[in-house]
Amino acid sequence: MENLNKITNKYINNYIKNKYVLEFVNKSAELCEPDKIYFCNGSEEEKKFLTGEAIKTGELIELKQEKFPGCVLHRTAINDVARTEHLTYICTTKKEDAGPTNNWMAPKDAYEELGEYFRDSMKGRTMYVIPFMMGVPGSKMNKIGVEITDSIYVVLNMRIMTHIGRIVADDIIGDNFTKGLHSKGDISLEKRRICHFPEDNTIWSINSGYGGNVLLGKKCLALRIASYLGRKEGWLAEHMLLMEIQTPDGKIFYVAGAFPSSCGKTNLSMLIPPESLPGYKVRVLGDDIAWMYIGDDGRLWAINPEAGFFGVVPGTNMKTNKNAMLTIQKNTIFTNVLLKEDKTVWWEGMENPPDKGIDWKGDAWTKESKEPGTHPNSRFTTPTSQCPALSSEFSNPKGVPVSAVLFGGRRGNVVPLVYESFNWKHGVFIGATLRSETTAAAMGLGKIVRNDPMAMIPFCGYNMGDYFAHWLDLGKRMKFPPKIFFVNWFRKNREGKFLWPGYGENLRVIEWIIKQCDSDNNNKEKEAVETPVGYVPEIDAINTKGIEISKQDIKELLSIDKNEWLEEADEVEKFFSKFDRMPKELTKELNDLRERLKNSK
Repeated sequence: MENLNKITNKYINNYIKNKYVLEFVNKSAELCEPDKIYFCNGSEEEKKFLTGEAIKTGELIELKQEKFPGCVLHRTAINDVARTEHLTYICTTKKEDAGPTNNWMAPKDAYEELGEYFRDSMKGRTMYVIPFMMGVPGSKMNKIGVEITDSIYVVLNMRIMTHIGRIVADDIIGDNFTKGLHSKGDISLEKRRICHFPEDNTIWSINSGYGGNVLLGKKCLALRIASYLGRKEGWLAEHMLLMEIQTPDGKIFYVAGAFPSSCGKTNLSMLIPPESLPGYKVRVLGDDIAWMYIGDDGRLWAINPEAGFFGVVPGTNMKTNKNAMLTIQKNTIFTNVLLKEDKTVWWEGMENPPDKGIDWKGDAWTKESKEPGTHPNSRFTTPTSQCPALSSEFSNPKGVPVSAVLFGGRRGNVVPLVYESFNWKHGVFIGATLRSETTAAAMGLGKIVRNDPMAMIPFCGYNMGDYFAHWLDLGKRMKFPPKIFFVNWFRKNREGKFLWPGYGENLRVIEWIIKQCDSDNNNKEKEAVETPVGYVPEIDAINTKGIEISKQDIKELLSIDKNEWLEEADEVEKFFSKFDRMPKELTKELNDLRERLKNSK
């Protein structure tokens, strides 16, 4: 293993125990030809050293430490600002195993093509080796990976988003770890590829520096690879928040929620109860990913496998998400936001816009500029442990029992504010038919309404027909499945104005949801009415005390338009027709929905 002579630090002794890690590093070095190899140990000393190196090269800009201690700013290339879904592949032996909603490439072809892009890509650079763990220390759900990268930005982000270093390396057993190889290459969009090899437990990412494409523990492992592993091993890896709600009488409920990007997932997970709802407490466990399994008690349990938040910045302020604003005051990496003259940061939607600054492209900006100072998909990476509303169960290796699963999207019409499924099977149908307006997190999609089942369309690592069947199977194996709901904060009136106030007031909807889940609540039937699409709250069931909203607006928010829903069913049928592995149970659910609609008044 001659390339291991390039190792620059003493921590090799912690990794030499595992020959498979060393073989992976050596083969990667043979391919990429780095000048040096550095094994990351996760220490504070290392963080200080790497941050200093990145500031010297201009890869990071140090912010004013008196106001933002430990914080830095990074700018990506202007062609590298979001996930490139059209260049993201699932590489399975059989194309049908990837399914119709994934881009597919044969593993042999992918290794050959990307191998040429990786060849000599790290010449003149240092190769960083990052042993990392997704999960909660001590949990049986944990998954370990090794990411190899030539980006200090990636290393520093992985330090925040995962558990890294010596403690992880000691837990690697045999070759049972995810092998992740990344190089910035030349940031060529034409040659950019993010390839997942589920059958090999391997991820290759080349020619990108954007977080969603290169932090291989996040979407790549924790969702695409983990969803494949979850099907094999009998659990779920989902694009979901995890939140804890404590009622005024002290009861605690745990809610998981799947929402496409920029549909308020982070804001909901960190919700601050309004003063008009005294006694409620909301605490966050996670804002993006949940791994869920059936516990010995027959309930669904969940952990957040991430150690940090990688949140969208624009629109975040002290009103929309005070907890996020307090969390990012220190030890945070900001990406593609505006740099003010005083070396602090600003973004659209934040209070007190500056007169001028340097925009996300590195150009001069003034508040009269037509272009935004911050990219719409700009990000913050920050430790979850800094959140003032963090649940005490965040580090529980067992996780938390889930009472309710929410699906939600951004829909201006058709979909009511909230409705409950009739049962687990119908709930899976609701998740499978999720449709939402697209956002800035994915390149090249524009503003369209697209099918995004369970908010997993970009992240499922195998055929989604099999994925739906896996959800259905889990329900059959659960003794006490959580209830399933759909929420839509974004419904508008005829004038195009939002009908629901949103943000902290969403707790009013959550209040109704947890009442539906409360085994001690004997008034559930009185608080919901059966409709063709599911159980919808009675007109007076949502607590509106303390907010100005008319009975007419509530009625419109909860209304079901028969013709609109029949059109919706047609769109679902078109989507379902893509799958030759669509479970018959979901086809029946679609037919039943149509029958209920046709027979309704």
